[in-house]
Amino acid sequence: MPKPGRDLLRLADSVILPGFVGTAPPDWLRRRLSEGLAGVVLFSRNITGPAQVAELTAALRAENPSALVGVDEESGEVTRLEVAKGSSRPGNYALGVVDDVALTEELARDLGRDLAAAGISIDFAPSADVNSNSGNPVIGLRAFGADPELVARHTRAFIRGMQATGVAACAKHFPGHGDTSVDSHHGVPVVAGEIEEHLRPFRAAIEEGVRSIMTGHLLVPRYDPSIPATLSPHVLTALLRDELGFEGVVITDGIEMAAVSGAYGVGGASAMAVTAGADAICVGGERSDEATAAEVRDAIALAVMEGRLPEERLAEAAGRVTGLGAWSAAARAAHAQAAREGGGRVEGEIGLIAARRAVKVTRRSSAPILPITVAAQVVEFAPEMNLAIDKGTPWGVGEPLGKLLPGTTVARLTAEESRAAVLEDLLRSSADRPLVIVARDAHRYPWQAEAIGHLLSARGDAVVVEMGLPERSDLGAVHIATYGSARVCGQAAAEVITGTL
Repeated sequence: MPKPGRDLLRLADSVILPGFVGTAPPDWLRRRLSEGLAGVVLFSRNITGPAQVAELTAALRAENPSALVGVDEESGEVTRLEVAKGSSRPGNYALGVVDDVALTEELARDLGRDLAAAGISIDFAPSADVNSNSGNPVIGLRAFGADPELVARHTRAFIRGMQATGVAACAKHFPGHGDTSVDSHHGVPVVAGEIEEHLRPFRAAIEEGVRSIMTGHLLVPRYDPSIPATLSPHVLTALLRDELGFEGVVITDGIEMAAVSGAYGVGGASAMAVTAGADAICVGGERSDEATAAEVRDAIALAVMEGRLPEERLAEAAGRVTGLGAWSAAARAAHAQAAREGGGRVEGEIGLIAARRAVKVTRRSSAPILPITVAAQVVEFAPEMNLAIDKGTPWGVGEPLGKLLPGTTVARLTAEESRAAVLEDLLRSSADRPLVIVARDAHRYPWQAEAIGHLLSARGDAVVVEMGLPERSDLGAVHIATYGSARVCGQAAAEVITGTL
């Protein structure tokens, strides 16, 4: 069979959003953008600060003015722009706990302003998943909650706020990743039974006019018992397009994730996804080199030549992607002009306000445990997080508490470090000081529960702060739930502990 021609390769490129290494575009990326590459996905490795991102996006668009620039900026645990210092906004779960849709909309608008100023055209948020499985290893706090109606109304609010700034929102992970116990970075999650409740937020997102929807690499036997949703025409075309009536851009989750690439390869999965109804292929979280981007392009072009992917379907996908880029460029320009005419942005602390409102305090002792007014010992338990959360993202209570109570000491322990001998040493060294224990999804990690129990058996007066999902509130003399581990969540907890909130 002859090799694909330049026009076909260009058409294939126009649906691909690869990642890359570095804080400036490498030569291969500049070349591919000038030849029609759809755009890029930015990761924390590409980001040092807002001004640098603005320079980067300008350099990308110098090669392709309509290039889409996307980023996973959910706020909370999943942040890219603020990965170095932690998010200044809590994540979805905290917003769901507060349940003030006006607050959610304003926070999303605030976030959208920052993204638009940096030249971002699409934010891969919000998570519209209904987190009905508390053991979910990959969604958890990224969801607004476990109630479909609550998730639906906050999904709507987030989309309104984000898209008002000219940045496209992207509801994910269709048709719903909440009721799963497998991380699709590593395997294939199965969504058993009916999924209507999980579809409700996506129906709401479509009614709200969301510009894009991201697929989940999920096996949904109700619609397709053999192929994950990202690769299934039964899910992407029959369900999402025909039944739900979505007319925007369908974007895949990272195509190199094992749930789809494990069986079909990165290129094969990409071609299958476009055939099934996807319009844009995201790749580059784990494979960010030129060879991977070329592999995806060549596989899509070959599928057209072999008749497995109709060229009309590929052209349709490319048209939607180009249209989204044009909408975002025009909308961001209009928003920027309106901001200039209106005197610019009014600075605020919407994220900290939201984090403070989300905190829940359960007092289990009549003793005056709070406020703590002297230097404390903080013990933070650090589990291994999923790949969506950058390992370098700061979190915790120790750092903000130390600023309020100078002399506070912090010990952060992994599973391997949480041995009885280490815990006993900490108990001895903090015998005459307040003890603050910080957990993160303690209900999912037996080692955390065991270590917390060890400390509480000796220090019943300890304060326990849960920065993940608080399945239990009966731990410690005072239990504080922050519903998130973002920087502002730690700040809010420290303020509660010291009585300044």
